[in-house]
Amino acid sequence: MKHIILEAGTSEAIALDVDDLMSYLNRLTDTRDRRGKIYSLGLVLTVVILAKLAGEDKPSGIAEWIRLRCDALVALFDCRHHRMPCLNSIRWILQEIVSVEELERTLTRYLHETYGGQESQLMAIDGKTMRGTIPKGSTQGVHLLAAYLPTEGLVLKQVEVGSKENEITVAPEVVKSLNLNNKVVCGDAMQTQRDLSAAILGQGGHYLWFLKENQPAVLDDVAQFFQPPQKSAGWLLPEQPCTVAQTTGKKHGRLERRTLTLVVDEEGYLDWPGVRQVFKLERHTTQMRTGDVSTQVVYGLTSCDPRTTSAEQLLEMIRHYWGIENGLHYRRDVTLREDATRISQPTLARAVAAINNFIIGLSHKLGYSNLASARRIFNVKIAAQLHG
Repeated sequence: MKHIILEAGTSEAIALDVDDLMSYLNRLTDTRDRRGKIYSLGLVLTVVILAKLAGEDKPSGIAEWIRLRCDALVALFDCRHHRMPCLNSIRWILQEIVSVEELERTLTRYLHETYGGQESQLMAIDGKTMRGTIPKGSTQGVHLLAAYLPTEGLVLKQVEVGSKENEITVAPEVVKSLNLNNKVVCGDAMQTQRDLSAAILGQGGHYLWFLKENQPAVLDDVAQFFQPPQKSAGWLLPEQPCTVAQTTGKKHGRLERRTLTLVVDEEGYLDWPGVRQVFKLERHTTQMRTGDVSTQVVYGLTSCDPRTTSAEQLLEMIRHYWGIENGLHYRRDVTLREDATRISQPTLARAVAAINNFIIGLSHKLGYSNLASARRIFNVKIAAQLHG
């Protein structure tokens, strides 16, 4: 077999060796009968990944990309049969043959063993509905809950939860299957649950939660930490000791100032598993063109120890967590056209999502911050090596 090598975008990163990737994928359990088996699982999945890297997203587009490059791919992989898998073969293998869970584990292990990582502290828990799987006249499609490392662009684990509301019951089981040592798990207000907090602490991790009306009593209690002391004749109540961190940034025509005020719950006032600190986050946004100003205030709590986690560090974690929309969801929805890809079979949808996660993680490991640009570069490099 010839080698396709995709060079990294930075001098520090390791290049992608397609032959090495295929050897990992050939370790997947293959339930097909040996008789009549033309393509190995590794070959099928590798050419699908090559098509994705080159810019194809829909199954029909991937199959056509493979068909149009049949001669070059046959020569590349030294195929005995002068043909490549068609659309039906690809669908059948992803739906019926490959275990999605095993595929996800193998792809994640490949990224870790080849490129390292998985050492970043912040882990985000977030869910996403694949809109392309929603049947006509329905509102529910395949909904996936992911454990994601925002600074590495890497999905560690992804499970189907049925509906967004089911995230609450499934999330504790997800974190129990992960190594959370030295990890801080962050999620939106839906994930702010006692059982999930206890599960994270039990795995040796910490949590960082935002509060909304789904936890009204805790929200009110946390807000009290930031209220001015009540004055009464003969009494002087001191203000709560706090630390403050602030950042300012300009993007997309907006000037945004974020101020985080952090207070330690010294007396254990809050009735919440393992809570150590509470915070108030204020976001002041100025529209540069119009001068309009808006303010948003968010409260939250964390089990992070005040001796090791400062207001500046928490504010940095929150900034990275909010990046999940652009780092994962936007890339899958828009760049990889996941929402525009109609898929009626849930197993196929999950397999496509797993491959999309891998494309995002691989591009990050290769040193590319812009996925759309990376795919254009990959397209040129793959074409040059197939026909070189």
